[in-house]
Amino acid sequence: MAGPFPRAYPKSSYRGRSHQNYDLTHCPTLVTHSDTGLVNPESQAPLARWAFYRRDRRSVGHARAYASAALDEWGLSARRDDVLLCVSELATNALLHGVPPGRGFALGLLLHPDGVLRVEVHDSGEGEVRPPDPAPEGEGGRGLLLVSVLADKWGAGPRNPGKIVWAEFGTGGPRGGR
Repeated sequence: MAGPFPRAYPKSSYRGRSHQNYDLTHCPTLVTHSDTGLVNPESQAPLARWAFYRRDRRSVGHARAYASAALDEWGLSARRDDVLLCVSELATNALLHGVPPGRGFALGLLLHPDGVLRVEVHDSGEGEVRPPDPAPEGEGGRGLLLVSVLADKWGAGPRNPGKIVWAEFGTGGPRGGR
């Protein structure tokens, strides 16, 4: 039976064992829709898309492609490049600093009725999130600086285990003008 949730298939090398290791490289986990006929738009729930990625360098590209597809589906073109760059930076930071071996990270995209798009990256790593002060000649350390410049708001909060790093973008109106 087809539904909004894809199946996670065990890796063939683990079949028949009591412990199943599922390959969840890209597994969207939540799809919600809002009733646009409501009288009070503030009472509408946000549109939401969630995906889980394992600790793998290819996950950043997969997360960016997933975000791009969601923006296309929602008809959002305003600030598209800013959003996709921030998705890449937050996913990269999760992989480099927040995802312990054997774990992964979740990407959430939430489009609120007032047109605000919120990007969330959840990881299970410890540590404080703050923009670093990169050396001028250094090649790294500018990801959160880019996020702080491109996003209207950004921040981090606790989760058990780990943390949530988020960025918000105004998209030009309710549901991106749809």
